[in-house]
Amino acid sequence: MIPPELAGRLGFAHRLPVREPLPPGLHPLGLFPKRNPLLVVPPGIEPRRPTPLVTLFHGGGGSVAKILPMLLSHAQAEGFLLLVPQSLLPTWDVVIGGHGPDRERLDVAMSEVASRFLLDPGRIAFAGHSDGGSYALSLGLANGRFVTHVIASSAGFLSVQMQEGAPRIFMSHGTRDEQIPIGRSGRAHSAQLRAAGYDIVYREYDGPHAWQPAVVAEAVQFFLSGEDGPAS
Repeated sequence: MIPPELAGRLGFAHRLPVREPLPPGLHPLGLFPKRNPLLVVPPGIEPRRPTPLVTLFHGGGGSVAKILPMLLSHAQAEGFLLLVPQSLLPTWDVVIGGHGPDRERLDVAMSEVASRFLLDPGRIAFAGHSDGGSYALSLGLANGRFVTHVIASSAGFLSVQMQEGAPRIFMSHGTRDEQIPIGRSGRAHSAQLRAAGYDIVYREYDGPHAWQPAVVAEAVQFFLSGEDGPAS
């Protein structure tokens, strides 16, 4: 059997915070020599009361700066923590050759957040766009022990060797996506996941390979409210 860590299994576990919380704002975590994650702490949260957490993965060649606008205003308005890691290389390890340093760095970053804030075990999401959407799906399905929701925008692939739990999934894809054609990605993957029994909402929109604000807003409400509306 493949070792769990090589299948993307994380060691993260919920725990009581033991360190001082960070104040509201955008905080580079300074955990690594380069390509550090950012943590967005919204105003008004109570660090010792359960708070939702979204981890947002950038696309290929991306960075915190490129992907942050996708969810920044939602985190600040809706009151959830937003962790934005960065791949060590131009894209995520699983895209290049398998789970490795990015999985390890993510474990460290999530443990850092949990050491400062009490996290809501019913609201932990992995989200991303393009390669980041693929990474969110791949890691989310492998870590359903604690990942409750997956939000995947324009994801190109699934790489899942070990499934765990049953996170709820919100997938979206543009019908005019020339970079990752919808027929072999969004439509195929949503059908595959639905057939496997996952609770999935799939949205198509008239657009290219780019996330859409209205669809992202719907995904955020899917995550926070637990009401997914009619699936399409």
